Amino acid sequence: MFKVGDIVVYPAHGVAEVESIEDREISGNSISFFMLKVLDSEMTVMVPVANANNVGIRPLLDEKGIQEVLDILHQRDIPIDNQTWNRRYREYMEKIKSGSAFEIAEVLRDLNILKRGKELSFGERKMYDTAKNLLLNEFSISKGKNKAEVERIFLEAMGRSEPG
Repeated sequence: MFKVGDIVVYPAHGVAEVESIEDREISGNSISFFMLKVLDSEMTVMVPVANANNVGIRPLLDEKGIQEVLDILHQRDIPIDNQTWNRRYREYMEKIKSGSAFEIAEVLRDLNILKRGKELSFGERKMYDTAKNLLLNEFSISKGKNKAEVERIFLEAMGRSEPG
């Protein structure tokens, strides 16, 4: 599946490197773990190799996936979500935790559209920043560009000219 040195995406935490694959003794059983170092936070995470798919660890987006995310960010004609903030918050958190770049892009797009009509609450701004940073990190590593260049690409796709 993944090998040492691979760059992967760990849901809700972002881009990580597979530093090693180690066997650990747990309850008398030997279990293999991916030792992942999250690049943005330097945090190390142990994920059982057998559970990697269930956890949602995935390879970085390829060019086709990147274009699909940009297409999602570019969408404007989506129904306005009139549900309560706490319900929307839970729904958005589930999308972020899924690790799917496409679902994270939907959160960023929806909050960007909401932001045009009203000032976002503290929680909404924090979620907007989380979604944006997860995608920025993945895109910058996948495309080999710095974050400022990638942010300009995002802003252009979202129809904005300045960060914020």
